[in-house]
Amino acid sequence: MNNKIQVSSGLASRENNFDLLRFVLSFIVFLVHAYVLSGAEALSVLTEFFSSKIAVESFFVVSGFLIFMSYENTRVSQRYFVKRVRRIYPAYFFVIIASVVVGFFLSNSPWNDYFLGLLKYIAANLFFLNFLQPSLPGLFDNNIMQAVNGALWILKIEVMFYLSVPFIVFAYGKLRRLPVLIGLYLLSACYSLLMDSLAIKTGSDFYLELQRQLPGQLTYFIFQSWLPLTFVEPVALGVLVVYLACVLPSLGHFGKYGDFSYGIYILHFPILQVMVSYGLFGESPWVMLFVSGVFVIVGAIFLWHFIEKPFLAKSSHYVETTIE
Repeated sequence: MNNKIQVSSGLASRENNFDLLRFVLSFIVFLVHAYVLSGAEALSVLTEFFSSKIAVESFFVVSGFLIFMSYENTRVSQRYFVKRVRRIYPAYFFVIIASVVVGFFLSNSPWNDYFLGLLKYIAANLFFLNFLQPSLPGLFDNNIMQAVNGALWILKIEVMFYLSVPFIVFAYGKLRRLPVLIGLYLLSACYSLLMDSLAIKTGSDFYLELQRQLPGQLTYFIFQSWLPLTFVEPVALGVLVVYLACVLPSLGHFGKYGDFSYGIYILHFPILQVMVSYGLFGESPWVMLFVSGVFVIVGAIFLWHFIEKPFLAKSSHYVETTIE
């Protein structure tokens, strides 16, 4: 079966590179985090060629492109939300629970302290409130970062975007699509500029944290407007991403064996943290980068076949692309 997708923005149904692009973007985030979390100077060259920030923003562009399409093709809000929950939550739930179980054996805190921290961690993270409890007692205390899975912040923004899509589409019907998109884009860009200005003025990182939440990231889901740079960057990135995914000739049926990009993204951070906690990047960082990459990909394959795929509807694009 061909990997086809009906694009509501006017592009014809065609073979595309979305699966390949998502895989590459998630692996770029892994590569950059391998350097950031390990602090291995030899790996610093990775940040000269790759940017996790651009990769994440590209994810937002892809998500905006596909999720609007998903909602417009579904047209029933209940079915749309069920599809979204099936797609992201089973694997997310598994990673949260697996992290606290593995963490129990690695933590150097007394079991009763760990148990109390465990309850807080699960309660916060299962509701995508990772910033409330990013770490577990006695786990990764000697690492550069103590967060168990610092990459999960993006999921909160994704979920907020999923929830906003029906309201945005409803506004299309009342005010027409273009005015709504431009209005949302301008509001998002202005919000981002305001948070950036407050961060500079106050010297507080709190405003930078607010800047990267949904209001500030909405430009990458929408990507249509004009100057200044804060307004233009999402447009340029959006055009590039859509070109690579939809206009560039298909580079092959990459999703034939599964969609491993989500698994790579939500698994790589804790896997790297464990390896760093044992000092494995100290002597042979490039070898450990390769080894950790193998662990991440194998874990993503497991996650897809045993957690993600079984929860998806048979009509899901993610399932259909793995069927000949």
